[in-house]
Amino acid sequence: MCVGLTSCQQPSEPTERADPKNVEQVAMGRIVYNQHCASCHGANLEGQPNWRKRRLDGRLPAPPHDRTGHTWEHPDDAIFRVTKQGFQAFAGPQYETDMPGFGNVLSDDQIWAVIAYMKSRWPQELLERRRPKKPSAAHEAHVSVGSR
Repeated sequence: MCVGLTSCQQPSEPTERADPKNVEQVAMGRIVYNQHCASCHGANLEGQPNWRKRRLDGRLPAPPHDRTGHTWEHPDDAIFRVTKQGFQAFAGPQYETDMPGFGNVLSDDQIWAVIAYMKSRWPQELLERRRPKKPSAAHEAHVSVGSR
């Protein structure tokens, strides 16, 4: 289960499938986002009001995908899987959510494009914080000593 997506792993692929610098991918993502995501997550990625507080029906409002939310904290692969399969695929069928899976509606390329579009709206500081950290020389020395 990827509650809050925190337990999802970063993909091991060397290339970025959702590239915020790819103008064509971002343009497609903006169109797809506006058609399929903006009605819940907001035209400016702002999400619904009080998105951290459950509504009377027990469901959480749609979170923002801008810097004020937490989407940027999660690996692209986790965002992709939740978008494609829906949150219940990870949280279980008993979890009440308005977030459907879009795997039968959108192609994988369209989902990656939406992620690229969202990332293109994030400040550079957030994009840099998302990058995997390279191990320090001290860490590498510790690992090599510990493996002897």
